[in-house]
Amino acid sequence: MKSNKGVGALTMSNISIIGLGQMARVLAARALAGANAVEVIGRDAAKAADVAGALGHGASAGTAGAAPAGDIVILAVPHGSAVPLVSQYGDALAGKVVVDITNPFNPSATGVVTPDGTSVAQEVAQAAPESAHVVKAFNTVFGHVLAQGRPLDVFIAGDDVQAKASTAAFIESIGLRPMDTGDLKMAQWLEGAGVLMMGLGRHGVGNYNFSLGVDIAD
Repeated sequence: MKSNKGVGALTMSNISIIGLGQMARVLAARALAGANAVEVIGRDAAKAADVAGALGHGASAGTAGAAPAGDIVILAVPHGSAVPLVSQYGDALAGKVVVDITNPFNPSATGVVTPDGTSVAQEVAQAAPESAHVVKAFNTVFGHVLAQGRPLDVFIAGDDVQAKASTAAFIESIGLRPMDTGDLKMAQWLEGAGVLMMGLGRHGVGNYNFSLGVDIAD
């Protein structure tokens, strides 16, 4: 992982974010505030350039389909686009940490559309080059809550220890707490937690201005 390291500072990351929607922009802004290098990538090159310009702080616009500059590549796209996108990039993702943040909601957001026993993240891992390592993260955080800048827990899952460590270091650099849930098989339950959050928003909480977290007892 490429990094800039100061005395007592966290290790900073080179991040490529594929997608130009709300979550992509919020993550990019938080990443830049954490002194990470950020590249934004979208199918519309002009829009990507506009987003990078609006973000400022050295954000750059990448080229869709070309090898991402970042060591960590975040898939901030609709869930149905994740696997085709990874297949399209192919070997351009070799050696990268690929972070899947998607939630495969059904149209009513009361369930998932992935088959039982699997997840978008696992499907992404099957489509990715062998040397790429997939981590599930950020799917249990609402974008507008992330934008508020408060401390949050980010649940992650992945099979590769170093990939999870790199993702955790990035999460810490943006002021959040990474919580490792286990191997990539746990991604199906994290995606299920996304459905849980939608249910809480509709019923128990009554709004979507909340986050899931872990309270560790003394």
